Amino acid sequence: MAIIKIKNPAIDLDAAEIPNLPASKITSGTLDNARISLDAAEIPNLDTAKITTGTLADARIPANALNSNVSVPNQSAFKNIIINGDMSIAQRGTSFTGIGDGDSQYTLDRFKWSEEGTTGDAEFTITQSTDVPSGQGFATSLKIDCTTADTSVASNNIVYIEQRVEGQNLQYLKYGTSSAESTTLSFWVKSNKTGTYTVNAFGDTAGSGKLYSQAYTISSADTWEKKTLTFIGDTALAINNNSSNGLQLMWNLLAGTDKSSGSVQTWGSNTQANRAVGQVNLADNTSNELYITGIQLEAGTTASDFEFLPVDVNLERCQRYYELCDGNRVVGTNYNSSVLYCNQIRFSVTKRVSPTITIQNNTTSFTVFHSAGYDTSQTWNTDQQDIDFFSIYMTNTRANGFIGPGDDLFIANSEL
Repeated sequence: MAIIKIKNPAIDLDAAEIPNLPASKITSGTLDNARISLDAAEIPNLDTAKITTGTLADARIPANALNSNVSVPNQSAFKNIIINGDMSIAQRGTSFTGIGDGDSQYTLDRFKWSEEGTTGDAEFTITQSTDVPSGQGFATSLKIDCTTADTSVASNNIVYIEQRVEGQNLQYLKYGTSSAESTTLSFWVKSNKTGTYTVNAFGDTAGSGKLYSQAYTISSADTWEKKTLTFIGDTALAINNNSSNGLQLMWNLLAGTDKSSGSVQTWGSNTQANRAVGQVNLADNTSNELYITGIQLEAGTTASDFEFLPVDVNLERCQRYYELCDGNRVVGTNYNSSVLYCNQIRFSVTKRVSPTITIQNNTTSFTVFHSAGYDTSQTWNTDQQDIDFFSIYMTNTRANGFIGPGDDLFIANSEL
């Protein structure tokens, strides 16, 4: 009996031509790069127990051909706990200079610069950069550039970039129970300053917190590297189910001895010496810089591909915490000869809590246009506000019938 091997076949057979194809008929060999098209009727039930060994390389199986026994890990919608992990949203601006000396401020959306302890001389510039890992789908990163060096870090000083997460968004992790799930953090990072860096997770509940510290290494200078860290679930830490801070993730940049002289730890008391063990000093030279993007935190013990969201969805998630509201939507009328009340301005997205309302550049005045011209430097105050809207009033001596739009951008801030 002759054996004929067909290399790289393309065989198009329908169900009538192969009414039954028992596995015993395939005795040896492979069908290299073959494509077999089968619909749900031809595979009514595909139980995972039937797949005993091997792989289906580059195969496509319709979703309706799989039964409930088949699961695909880490594929739920909005699996990424981190918001704006690709650094694409920048409502506050794309460059922040002179950051240091105890500053605490948000930069690119949802990412906050924080410094604790005795402040040093170090200063940094933070920008939204287009330097990204090649071929990964990212367009932007967060760049940290040291502009003023500090070679002698105070013992109690620590500087980091952080993101805070609402407790009510973390309940599915089941912390505080025997079923607490682990989470995996992945991100891309690049720096000319090689060595050990540290990440802290800080879980908060009822005003008390627990610390989890981990270290990672930047091995090659000026090279994008992907880092993956897994945090075991905490069976004792029950995160509050509300809109307050439930979890902080902190990427440390420098740390004094009071923050780095201990040992890395899993969930435990907030021991300051264990926060940044072995941490390099990114501020020891003005040539130092660090880039980071693709930050993802997800349930499970493995890292999946980064979850890219449409830009409108990503923006809306950021606007829950910070939104620029167009002052041109404000119209008002005189309540009496000295007070002008304005209409409600509704937010694009419901806020986390009733926000703080300011005007860009922290001005306290408002320009009002009307039929006779305009009035500048009108002092305004918040009249009403909630998680969905706000309104303002201002003092004005113009006659009744005053109506007109403003020309400034309001800021609604409800960050954690």
